[in-house]
This record gives sequence, structure tokens and C-alpha cells, in this order.
Amino acid sequence: MKKRTFGLQLFAQTWDPDNVTVYENKDGTIPKKYNELILKEVMEGSKVMQLAKYEEMDEKEKEFQYFAKGPGAYWVGEGEKIQTSKAQWLTCKMVAKKLGVIIPCSREFLHYKMSDFFEEMRPRIAEAMYQKFDNAALLNMENPFPQSLEESATSAGHTVSGGITYDNILAMEDALSEEDYDINAFVSTKKNRSTLRNVHKVENGVVVESLYDRANDTLDGFPVVNLKALEKGNLYAGDFDYMYYGIPYAMSYKVDESAQLSTIENADGTPVNLFEQELVALRVTMDVAFMIVKDEAFVKLEAGASELGTLTVSSAAGTATGDTKLTITESKGDGNSYKYKIADEATAVTYGQNVKNWTAWDGASDITAETGKVITVVECDAEYAAVKAGSATVTAKAGA
Repeated sequence: MKKRTFGLQLFAQTWDPDNVTVYENKDGTIPKKYNELILKEVMEGSKVMQLAKYEEMDEKEKEFQYFAKGPGAYWVGEGEKIQTSKAQWLTCKMVAKKLGVIIPCSREFLHYKMSDFFEEMRPRIAEAMYQKFDNAALLNMENPFPQSLEESATSAGHTVSGGITYDNILAMEDALSEEDYDINAFVSTKKNRSTLRNVHKVENGVVVESLYDRANDTLDGFPVVNLKALEKGNLYAGDFDYMYYGIPYAMSYKVDESAQLSTIENADGTPVNLFEQELVALRVTMDVAFMIVKDEAFVKLEAGASELGTLTVSSAAGTATGDTKLTITESKGDGNSYKYKIADEATAVTYGQNVKNWTAWDGASDITAETGKVITVVECDAEYAAVKAGSATVTAKAGA
């Protein structure tokens, strides 16, 4: 009988996100390729990271020097000794804080390859990270850092009140230029765009200068970045060379199947329970540092206390039976439009109220309405926020 020999082969598998599933690797550091892609998306989406200076970090804390004052030059008489001076550099310490996000997802994600999983999750992770960071660093919302753009402008006494106007925007620039700082960007919100389009200098009833360039999204020649969480009517500006951020470590993650998520609720108000609902949750953490070294380099424009304007509305018989012709005494603002509602009595309207679902009116056409009803007309901005309102009792053309 012939002996058979068997060769024993040992296979060592190299860890690769393309051949390992999430189920096999539920925690650790996000693979380098996807860590870089997520960070790239965070940095492109974050308003802070678009504006501020990046400081390289390899530890949670870092001391670094920043340029505070340059050397001076002096007039020198013939044969006199030239005075000497030196640049002033100040030292500051920036400390990173941990930022985390939890994203629930279907249990089927456990069987994704790691590469597919993080490709799918990348935009969700990035958006959650940069929105949280921006809201803290700029608006002081749940802020773990010792400073924020909001606090710096307020601490420096650089607050302009009265809403977005031509004069107030120039006042923002003056507040900084008087202390020898230069604005290099504005922080706004898309909700301000309709107002910004009407920021004009008017002389003798003629617009001689407009500060907002809609095509390039610039204000007085400086770029505007839009922050979703910023309240309408507010603006920030500053010299963002005095704002710094750093990212010392790669992102870490953990996937869990059994936790109860206290900060996320179901439709009925109960907390999400991963085990009971056959879900999994991805937790991602990153460390990010933020610092402002000159409070005086930033300024805030606050929305003024606005009141609803008045429309003088009159109603007369229209051309066709059952129609009324409305006339408005006041002129309509640039970019604004009319909406109306018919009821038994005047409809109450508040400043800024959203009237998107009201009926649109072009300001000229007759409207079909019953005599004796009350029609309320609202002038609203591009985001359908009410700025003026008025009512009239309907007079419609009677039948023959």
C-alpha cells in the first residue's frame, strides 16, 4: 500500500478593509484611506476649517507661537545710530477636545465589507462632525473650547446692532480697521441672502452702490461662508488669520448591537434600543482643537428688533363677475413677492412668519373673492418670511 503524504500550509491573512466585514472588526481605528477621505470631507464642509489657520498637532495639547507685532522702521539722521526693534511673537496653548457621533443603521450593515461600510457612512459622519464643530466654535453652542467667535466679538465690544444695512456693514468693517485689523471674510446664512441683495447705498432715490455680489457670494468684495445654524439677520466678520484649529489623531470607531441610545428617540418618544429593534449603531470619535488668539479681530452684527410693516390694501370691483381688483399703496421691496388669504375676518400675521402655503399674487391680476369677506395680503421675502401685511374687506363685481 502506497503511503500518501500531505503538505501542511499555513495561510496568514493580512488585514484589509476589502476582505474583512464589519462583523469581524467591530472597533478600532478607521482604515487610513477612509479616515483621510472623511477628514477631507469634514475639512471641506466645515466653515471654521475653510477660514481658520491649520496648526499641525501630534498630541492632544500643543504650544505654538503666533506673530503678534512686526519690527518697526525708523527715520535716521545722517551719522545717527539706527534704532533696533524685533518682531513680537506670543506663545499660546491649544487643547484638543473629543467630538463623537452615533449613527444608527440597519443590522445588515454588519455584513458589509469594511471598505463598503465606511464609503456608505462617510458623508453622514463628516456632516455630523463639521456641523457640531462649527456650531461650537462659531456660535458657542455646546462649546467645549475656551473661546468662540460669538464670545470673542462680544468680549471685544465689537457688536453692531440694528440689522443688515449698508451703514451697519460698513460699521462692522470700521470697528476692526480702527484697531488695525482687516476683514478677510464674512460668516452669514443663506436665510440672509434676500436681505443682502437689498444692501444698497441710495442717493436721491438712485442706487449708487450695492455691497452684495450674488454671483460670487461676496460682501464688499470679501467672501461669504454660509452657516446653516446662524439666525437670520446676524452676521460675523473678522481677520480669520487669528483663528486656529488642529486635528491630532485619526478617527476611531465602534459598532454596537445591544445599547440603548438615550439621545435618540423613536417616533413614539421612547429611546432607541438596538437589541430590541434589530439595529446597530456606529460610534465615531475624533479629536479637534480650536483657538482664537485675538478677540479684537472679530465683530458681530446683530439682527435688529423688527416689526411687521404695514400694507395699505383697497378692494374694488374687478373686471369679471365675482372678481375684485386690489391696489397696494406701498411699493414692494426688491426680491419680495405677495401672498394672500381670504377669510371671514382679517388673518393675524407676525413679522417673519412663513407664508409659503398662502396663495401667490402678482400684484396686478384680479382675484376671485366673495363680497364681504376679508382678504389679507402679505409681502414676503425670498424665503417666504412676512415683512409687511394689510387687509381689506372684499368688494367683488356683482352679476348682471
